[in-house]
Amino acid sequence: MSDSNLKRLNKYLSEAGYCSRREADRLIDAGRVTINGVVPEMGTKVAPDDIVKVDDKIIDGGKKEFIYLAFNKPVGIVCTTDTRVEKNNIIDYINYPKRIFPIGRLDKPSEGLILLTDDGDIVNKILRASNNHEKEYIVTVDAPISQTFIERMAGGIYLEELGQRTKKCTVKKIDKYTFSIILTQGLNRQIRRMAEYLNYDVQTLKRVRIMNIKLDMPVGQYRELTKDEFSKLSTLISASKKTHETKIAPHRKKH
Repeated sequence: MSDSNLKRLNKYLSEAGYCSRREADRLIDAGRVTINGVVPEMGTKVAPDDIVKVDDKIIDGGKKEFIYLAFNKPVGIVCTTDTRVEKNNIIDYINYPKRIFPIGRLDKPSEGLILLTDDGDIVNKILRASNNHEKEYIVTVDAPISQTFIERMAGGIYLEELGQRTKKCTVKKIDKYTFSIILTQGLNRQIRRMAEYLNYDVQTLKRVRIMNIKLDMPVGQYRELTKDEFSKLSTLISASKKTHETKIAPHRKKH
C-alpha cells in the first residue's frame, strides 16, 4: 500500500473529530489507543481498513461536517475535557449533544470568549504562537494604572518561572483600574504573571476577542460561528494547511 493511503494516528484521531493532535498523542502515550487490537507506538500510521479504538470504542475516521462554537465562559468553569476528575468542567457545563473540546483555555478565575470544536486539525492552527493570532482581553487590577505599567506590559516582561520573555503587545488604559491588552501568545497565566511582576494583582480578566471572533453573547451562553466568521477565520489561518470546509448556520442557544 502506498504511503498516500496511510495517515499518522494522531492526525487520524483529530480528523475524525475525536480530539486534537496533542490530546491524541497523550492518549497514544497512555496506551488507550489500539489499532486492530494492538497498542501502537507513537507515530504509527493507519491504513484505510484498520480498526482504531480509544478505550475500546471504535473511531470512525471518515470525513465529517465540523462544529465550531463561540462560548462565553463564566468564572469558575475549568477548560478541560477530562470530566472524570473535574466537576466544574466546560464540557459538562455546555452539555453539547456531540463530542467537542475547547481550543486553548481560559483560567478558572477568568471569563469570556473561548472557541470549541470537534475539528482537531484546526486547534494547532489557531494556537500556534508563530502565526501571531490576536487575542484581546479586558483586565481590572487592584491599584491605579500608571503610564509606566502600560509601557512595561506592552514592551515585554521576562517571566522567570516560565523562563522566557513575553512578546511585545498592545496595551491601552481604559480607566483608573482597567486596561485592554492584545496578545499573540498563550503562556500559562500570562497576563496575571505579567501584572504580578509589576506588583499589581488582577481582579477580573475577560477575553473579548479571538482573531475576528468577538464576544457578543451573555455569560454562560454559546452560539455557532456564522458563515462569515468562519470564512474570515479560515483566511486568517490559511498560512497553515487548508482547513476542512463545512456548512455553518447561525445559531444561538441559552443555558
